[in-house]
Amino acid sequence: MHPSKERAKEHAKERERLYGGLPDDGTRQLLKWGSLILALGVAAIAVLMTVLGGVSVEGAHSNVGWLALIIGAMCLPFGLMLTLLGGAKWLRRRSLIRSRRN
Repeated sequence: MHPSKERAKEHAKERERLYGGLPDDGTRQLLKWGSLILALGVAAIAVLMTVLGGVSVEGAHSNVGWLALIIGAMCLPFGLMLTLLGGAKWLRRRSLIRSRRN
């Protein structure tokens, strides 16, 4: 048998053992992309507050500041929502795996 096929079979057995035969439900992708978007929003706000002069009552002080504010205002809630959803799915998946093992 070809070594790559043997490796694929071993990988499938290991996955079956670890995940209890559950199909991929997108949990990993939600956590990965949600945390990435959240980090982008935090970085945009951090740059806005430190490098671009912050925000006053009228808003940001420059056009780039406004862009950073808009990016932060969009990425923070959306990234937080995706990350929380991924975390909830991860907890549910972990519970399902534990219940199948017992």
